[in-house]
Amino acid sequence: MVFRKGRGSGFSRSGVMSPWNPATGGRRDDIRSERGHGGRRERSGGNMPVPCRKIVRACFALAWSLLVFGAAPCFGRVFHDALDRAVILQSSPRRIVSLAPNITEILYYLGLGDRVAGVTRYSYYPPEAMKKPKVGSYIRVNAEKIIELKPDLVLGTMDGNSRNVVALLARAGIQVYVVNPRTIRETISTIAAIAEVCGIAAKGRNLVAALTERFEEVVRKTKGLRRPRVFLEINLKPIMTVNRHTIHNDVIRLAGGMNIAADLFPTYPRINREEVIACNPEVIIISSMERGGRFEKARQEWLQWPSIPAVRNRKVYLIDSDLIDRPSPRIIRGLEIMAGLIHPEVKWDGGRKAENNDSN
Repeated sequence: MVFRKGRGSGFSRSGVMSPWNPATGGRRDDIRSERGHGGRRERSGGNMPVPCRKIVRACFALAWSLLVFGAAPCFGRVFHDALDRAVILQSSPRRIVSLAPNITEILYYLGLGDRVAGVTRYSYYPPEAMKKPKVGSYIRVNAEKIIELKPDLVLGTMDGNSRNVVALLARAGIQVYVVNPRTIRETISTIAAIAEVCGIAAKGRNLVAALTERFEEVVRKTKGLRRPRVFLEINLKPIMTVNRHTIHNDVIRLAGGMNIAADLFPTYPRINREEVIACNPEVIIISSMERGGRFEKARQEWLQWPSIPAVRNRKVYLIDSDLIDRPSPRIIRGLEIMAGLIHPEVKWDGGRKAENNDSN
């Protein structure tokens, strides 16, 4: 059975499988199982002596054994990853190495924590993932350590992991499946793809259905609403934000906002305070790694500029960076919180208020 996954093992916005092929992607090899089309089988005549019939039956038995056992590798499941590489698995992987924190979160979300043999640094969610052996950071992977762990599958990311490391592991006989989720929709489909690769497709579909329902609720409730201008601050010194080619922008857009830096370059542009003020953001959201401390101080600094609509209307917030930085199951929670911050007038989840509300 051959599964072809395109960009990020994902689907287009319409839900149709994406045919994306990266310009530098690997060669597509179709693995075909050989079924022994060796010619027409002739029945022996009724006058064949018993010993001859036994020999014929023995030959057929031997041929069948060679066909089944000798050609067994051809019956493996074949998947195509985000690099358009063929990844062949003979059985459900039991020892999996994750090369990015978001992949680690996906594996645990799917209930595969007991199969995780290694993770990268900063894989701290869920907490039990911190106990797993470390194989470097996701941009500086230790290939030797991975080989020592003897995984039957490595899950990597196109955004960060070196293709040289992927090629090195492949030469060492290790199967590497690369994903590339760049939007929330692609994150959801990547979760389903990883579940399928790991042999738990049915469970993956159930979990993905729950995420999709929450995702669609936000999209439905924000459809047709006026889109406030949003400034997302992801770094304090220097002040940095995000353009349209980020998953953060996707979160803002789907939550019913308009990213004031969508057309800036590079992907994570630096921007000074005067430029932000000139854009008149109606909502300011600071992506923080902690409550209070320097991030709360940064929020208080913005509150000193009453000419900004976001300040006048008390819409300067903090949000947990992990919920919007990582293309993992938790990004759905990030989307829900972001939608609540941008559109507090909407009733969310039975009246549940968005987290991190302004308390000044």
